[in-house]
Amino acid sequence: MKPVNVTDETFAEEVYNSDKPVLVDFWAKWCRPCLMMAPVLEEFAEEYADKIKVAKLDVDENPVIASKYRIMSIPTMGVFVNGKMVDKVIGFMPKEHLVEKMLKYLK
Repeated sequence: MKPVNVTDETFAEEVYNSDKPVLVDFWAKWCRPCLMMAPVLEEFAEEYADKIKVAKLDVDENPVIASKYRIMSIPTMGVFVNGKMVDKVIGFMPKEHLVEKMLKYLK
């Protein structure tokens, strides 16, 4: 399953109401590390689709949610479980490191 694009309007439905953990990529089109992270997240999303949902939120187009979670640096990946942000990872990382950081949510 590919990452799902979320907006300020769809965030509650897609993230807060998800029946599994959600990894939200806070990103922007102009951000080089964000663009480097995109294929890593796509591969991760495909591989772990049955255990975790991956969502992408463009911080320039959706300032309400980005502001709510005080996203100051991008890419930032937030992990949401039962509607609450429980973890945050900042910056580019290879897939192996992402998997390692997400293992506790991939049950």
